[in-house]
Amino acid sequence: MERKVFLIRHAKSSWANAFEKDFDRSLNDRGFHDAPLMGKVLKEQGIFPDAILASAAKRTTQTATLIAEGLHFESKNIQFTQQLYHASAATIADIIACLNDEWKSVFIVTHNPGITDFVNQLSNKFLIANMPTCGIVGASFHADHWYDFGNQPKDVFLFEFPKKYYDSK
Repeated sequence: MERKVFLIRHAKSSWANAFEKDFDRSLNDRGFHDAPLMGKVLKEQGIFPDAILASAAKRTTQTATLIAEGLHFESKNIQFTQQLYHASAATIADIIACLNDEWKSVFIVTHNPGITDFVNQLSNKFLIANMPTCGIVGASFHADHWYDFGNQPKDVFLFEFPKKYYDSK
């Protein structure tokens, strides 16, 4: 059976308050623009998740919620977890291995540098220097269980990011 995982880096965050805790940083204006845009891009491509897991940090909860709204995915069903806050590539892999086997398509919203490290381990045919803010990488693999993710070859079939959709004016 084909399974798909979509790795999403949170949208652009605000640095307006230098004394604010990193965990509590909100999206900035560009982030509030880009997250719904990427939800629209996913919807237009017919990509809908069975589940959304996101870091519990404010900027990732906002990103996940705005993308979900664009897909008519009920935000109350998003699972927010402390484990995804600045998660390493290994932690992201561990989370994927424990996903509910009833889910075929899952969004994971998290942070750099772990997300860049993780997507660079998906396939030797896809490497990026830095996952852009609100960037999305989609990968598929064939297995009956999510715990087989690490042992199966992955096909990176999607790489989307907001700047692809900005006017070139």
